[in-house]
Amino acid sequence: QVQLVESGGGLVQPGGSLRLSCVASGSIISINAMGWYRQAPGKQRELVARVTAGSTKFGDSMKGRFTISRDNANTVYLQMNSLKPEDTAVYYCNANIRTLPGYLEVWGQGTLVTVSS
Repeated sequence: QVQLVESGGGLVQPGGSLRLSCVASGSIISINAMGWYRQAPGKQRELVARVTAGSTKFGDSMKGRFTISRDNANTVYLQMNSLKPEDTAVYYCNANIRTLPGYLEVWGQGTLVTVSS
């Protein structure tokens, strides 16, 4: 079994910063990609940022404000700067993971980010 555990969400004022973390654990052979998606109330889930071995992709509204990094094989971070009220959402960690039976697309439980004064 494989799981993703997120941390770092919370309440922040407009213009502030937050750092989200996500750790993958379980019977992992390798991780092809890790990233973050978000879903605001009444809206569809959208890409925030995703990193693979060769590239990084950001959602359009996050470019220049958010950065994504991996410090080892199983952990990914999302640094969010210059936060806006419209960044308020539940942020989900996502990973494409190779296990013994095959490849799995795994989601975390989500962490709430609220940007408000």
